[in-house]
Amino acid sequence: MNSNTDVLDIDEIHMDAQTIDEENRILKATVEDLQKELAKYQRMPYLVTHIVDIHKPEEAIIQLNSGKFYVSVAKHLEGDLKPDDEVLVDQKSLTVVRKIGKSKHFDVSRFVIMEKPKISWNAVGGLEDQIREVKEVIELPLTHPELFKKIGIEPPKGILLYGPPGTGKTLIAKAVAKNSNAAFIEIVGSELVQKFIGEGSKFVKSIFELAREKAPAIIFIDEIDSIAAKRIEVGTSGEREVQRTFMQLLAELDGFKPLGNIKIIGATNRLDILDPAIIRPGRLDRAIEVTLPDEKGMLEIFKIHTKNMKLADDVCLEEIVKNVKKASGADIRAICMEAGYFAIRSKKTEIKMEYFLEAIKKVKKEAKEKSTDYLNLYGR
Repeated sequence: MNSNTDVLDIDEIHMDAQTIDEENRILKATVEDLQKELAKYQRMPYLVTHIVDIHKPEEAIIQLNSGKFYVSVAKHLEGDLKPDDEVLVDQKSLTVVRKIGKSKHFDVSRFVIMEKPKISWNAVGGLEDQIREVKEVIELPLTHPELFKKIGIEPPKGILLYGPPGTGKTLIAKAVAKNSNAAFIEIVGSELVQKFIGEGSKFVKSIFELAREKAPAIIFIDEIDSIAAKRIEVGTSGEREVQRTFMQLLAELDGFKPLGNIKIIGATNRLDILDPAIIRPGRLDRAIEVTLPDEKGMLEIFKIHTKNMKLADDVCLEEIVKNVKKASGADIRAICMEAGYFAIRSKKTEIKMEYFLEAIKKVKKEAKEKSTDYLNLYGR
């Protein structure tokens, strides 16, 4: 009896020992996982950057937002790094400690509007003088470069369109691209600054590479004042990055021939804040003001926007223009659209004169609420 009890006790002790060993193993593994996780929180983060140049196997030049740095390379990476490689560097010493991949050029097609515009010159009204200048500077060199070679002159590499919002700057750029059978690459300066801080200069370089691939091409930079404003000597890191992006833009402008098959069109509402370097001879030296249309121009724009609208017999476009007094092309488009909505709300199939008059009042009220500094709409 006692021997059986002793056997049971030994078996229980053996099972308990196995259980304890298993629990210890689990606890040990849990502690190790927690220690590894804790180490992640305690470790200083690395900086992500790219190699600019390799001076020696053990020394390299890297690019950070604050500038270029001559740094050491960890021994296990010596001889394995090349320019443009994306790497991790230690925060304190800036030593290159790990290679994380080959730095690729931006896929700029994801961030720009690239198209073959379908807008013709017939869709641009009230801007005859501006259209003539744009044709001379942009369209002729792309379609008939031999004319300039015969005469012995070089056209500007690009133009700057400036004036109040909504006056047709983008429309002109698209129309000349269509008439020149050129690819149209559109970027917005403010988005370039916001999205690509630290990478702006590389992005600009990639845009021009894309233009060369798609040539003939027109690069349209809207809100160019966002990256080409007058430079200041002291500023934040963000302002310094904008300046680096601007310097890359100037370098690209200087890097291609006036009679090449790439043209640049910049657009801005703020000519007064642009850096003189962007509009000096050899760059965007032809500045074209896109102004608010006069009465004749407004009538042309109304005819363009009402071409496909079903107008009632009492509609007089000349009278509508007199009621508007002064407006941009965008305002005229808004008036025509609102007049159509008034007809829809009234369940009519024709747009009457009264709907246009109501639309003018509505757009005028909205313009006053927005308090735009440029337009001085409707003679107020």
